Amino acid sequence: MLPDLLTDKLDLVICGTAAGAASAARGAYYAGPGNRFWPILAETGLTPRRFLPPEFPALLSLGIGLTDVCKTVSGQDEHLPRHGFDRLRLHAAMQRYRPRLLAFNSKRAASEFYAMPTGRIAYGMQPPLPEMPEIWVLPSTSGLACRAWNATPWQAMASRVAAIRQDRNSAPAR
Repeated sequence: MLPDLLTDKLDLVICGTAAGAASAARGAYYAGPGNRFWPILAETGLTPRRFLPPEFPALLSLGIGLTDVCKTVSGQDEHLPRHGFDRLRLHAAMQRYRPRLLAFNSKRAASEFYAMPTGRIAYGMQPPLPEMPEIWVLPSTSGLACRAWNATPWQAMASRVAAIRQDRNSAPAR
């Protein structure tokens, strides 16, 4: 599967459910032909241009990390085994790296983390959790989720990241 793209002091970590078949085959995050991930990052200003999937390591230099709730298998959400999800691993990674914001790239990813049905999860910023970064839930960028696509939560989250970056850049040097 795909390695975590995590380091200290990230502005944002985007967490998917699991690598899709195309991503696993190509060894690159969000590599499926119909995936909106790379276009929405550029459209919202999270990246200065539209990156290609093999360029995913370059996101670290922009303060963006990537991971998945399921790191042991790949494929479509409905075919992922229950035992593949590891919310404790994700929680530990967030405590270890302490990003400012964690965004789930689908209600399914969030539901596995929260151990809660997707119907009880709203898009947007979530209530705070102790010892966790600010959490957002976003519509899936997967081409298979086209009926649920809505760029508005992505735009709101990107505005929040821009504010975080502006605060960091305007803080006095120590």
